[in-house]
Amino acid sequence: MATVRLGDIAPDFEAETSLGKIKFHEWLGDSWGVLFSHPADFTPVCTTELGTVANYYPQFEKRDVKVIALSVDGVDSHKEWIKDINETQNTTVNFPIIADEDKRIAALYDMIHPNASESFTVRSVFIIGPDKKVKLTLTYPASTGRNFDEILRVIDSLQLTAKYSVATPANWKDGDNVVISTAIKDEDIAAKFPKGYDSVKPYLRMTPQPNK
Repeated sequence: MATVRLGDIAPDFEAETSLGKIKFHEWLGDSWGVLFSHPADFTPVCTTELGTVANYYPQFEKRDVKVIALSVDGVDSHKEWIKDINETQNTTVNFPIIADEDKRIAALYDMIHPNASESFTVRSVFIIGPDKKVKLTLTYPASTGRNFDEILRVIDSLQLTAKYSVATPANWKDGDNVVISTAIKDEDIAAKFPKGYDSVKPYLRMTPQPNK
């Protein structure tokens, strides 16, 4: 199996989904993307996760992020499962679920970890930028549901730091102060960050979030 690392071009593929056939890169277009895998259809934790993503869908849209799920079951199974998700999670799943019955895409993205399960995908998450490069990878065990508030927080950080010479500190959330890149010299800060800054240490300079 391949190993997908940060900065790699996300592997392209064609696949059948619950919303029809797609070519992944073409489907992404110029948007950000979140690809996340599920051990199987009709599983309890996955049902809550897909319901959560459906309920959060406007938050992803607002950030120009397309979301797509993957399971090793087929399209017919996905469509039946979606009925359960909509019913139990009080939502409408309106994003595609990839059918990966031959585990071809799971292999491309190293989503099957044999020591955890030889047949099911782990809970993988890939955030992909408009340049098709992988910006974040996360892997959860099958027993732990993902925190989609955290995934949105990371997207906010990635989109911010892609535009400005800043990084986000521990536990940062949208609107908090940010760290000025160490590549920026003190004498250049005023021009780049007119809101001012606090020099805690020469290497730790904080400034208000520049796009707020």
